[in-house]
Formats: sequence, structure tokens, C-alpha cells
Amino acid sequence: MGARMANISIRKLGDDVFFRLRTLAEEHGVSMEEEVRWILKQAVTTQQVKLGDMALQLFGKEQGVELDLPRHAAHDPMERQ
Repeated sequence: MGARMANISIRKLGDDVFFRLRTLAEEHGVSMEEEVRWILKQAVTTQQVKLGDMALQLFGKEQGVELDLPRHAAHDPMERQ
């Protein structure tokens, strides 16, 4: 017997988002449902990299660049709309 899977419904999805999802699914050769599953999985499993950390990875001491970054207090994340 397989693992139990959850189901969701998404209401009030704009036509532009729906069309883009359908286009992406066609480009990837999968159903829209599979495309949405992949997008959701990536959204919740991908570790978010902060811009400052990314700058240090790309241009930090290990790459031969000395960055003199000022210290700032942490800020609250922007709200999603």
C-alpha cells in the first residue's frame, strides 16, 4: 500500500498565472498538475540564500576580493502580496 497523499485546491488563480503554468508544463512535457507539484516542492525544499551571503560566496576572500561590508542590524522580511 502506497503513502497517503494530500490534495489541495487553489481558488482565485489569475488567468495570467494559469496560462504561464500551462505553458511551463507544455515546455517540460508534463501535466499542469505535475508542474505545480514540482514548483511547490522546490519552493518548500530549496534553501533561500541571502543576497549578502551570495555576494560573499561570489566575491569574498576565497575569490581574491576583499569586501568591506558595513554591519547592519537584521531587518524584517518584506511581506508578500
